[in-house]
Amino acid sequence: MTANVLYFLLSAGPLLLVAGSPLHDSSNGTVPVPVVLWHGMGDSCCNPLSMGSIKKMIEEEIPGIYVLSLKIGKTIIEDTENGFFMDVNEQVAMVCQQLAQDPQLQGGYNSMGFSQGGQFLRAVAERCPSPPMKNLISIGGQHQGVYGLPKCPGESSHICDMIRKALNNGAYSDMVQKHLVQAQYWHDPFNDDLYKKYSLFLADINQERVVNETYKKNLQLLEKFVMVKFLQDTVVDPVDTEWFGFLKTGQAKETETLQESVLYKEDRLGLAAMDQAGKLVFLGTDGDHLQFTRKWFTAHLLPYLC
Repeated sequence: MTANVLYFLLSAGPLLLVAGSPLHDSSNGTVPVPVVLWHGMGDSCCNPLSMGSIKKMIEEEIPGIYVLSLKIGKTIIEDTENGFFMDVNEQVAMVCQQLAQDPQLQGGYNSMGFSQGGQFLRAVAERCPSPPMKNLISIGGQHQGVYGLPKCPGESSHICDMIRKALNNGAYSDMVQKHLVQAQYWHDPFNDDLYKKYSLFLADINQERVVNETYKKNLQLLEKFVMVKFLQDTVVDPVDTEWFGFLKTGQAKETETLQESVLYKEDRLGLAAMDQAGKLVFLGTDGDHLQFTRKWFTAHLLPYLC
């Protein structure tokens, strides 16, 4: 979610790798499948201490690969600000257009979303099947939303304080929904009806109002949907959302797994069918939000990019 977190993770990473042993062997003439990255809240596409390091690492491990780190806006500052304030549906539409116009992606691509970038890329998979997304890797994504903002990037930042106040005072009001990204995946278990009716983004991609058969069909085109959960996460609340679980309706203590949810039992999004077909992958790792080593990343995630 933040540059500082990812810098902590990656700074010691190269010491854990065996030099000169990339995962992908390009000597046989095959071209690696391109990768699209979407950063999390408070970050940007190209920060050398965060997404820039991820991009460079993938390029080192898979020689010749094309890696696109999405920039939402014309500048790095715009990209960062849009992670807080730009309508998510507009962001997804912008990305869909960008992917469709990129000649290097027309044969298909793998995607990797960090924190909120995970659910945003899932929206791309559901809404924009061309060019085809092959594998979706969600790293700490909040697929059933959040009910809390315990550690917003920049804990003392006025932006974080403003976001908390807006969410507490009226997450489902029209003004907040349209102008605050985090409100669009705010999932209040005490106000389930309001969430289903007024959530502009999450309730739509999670089929809460109606079942959009196109979304369901498109998501099932994925070869693998990989979800990474951070077992000591203090940023995402509840952490179960990273594996598509959430709080049971009407209270804020007990959680349910994806498999226990109505979404799964009624297979409103095709996740049950994907699970039965072996397309869902649930990975857990020790550490706080987005805290992983390069060794872990290489061993557990890069195989889905090769």
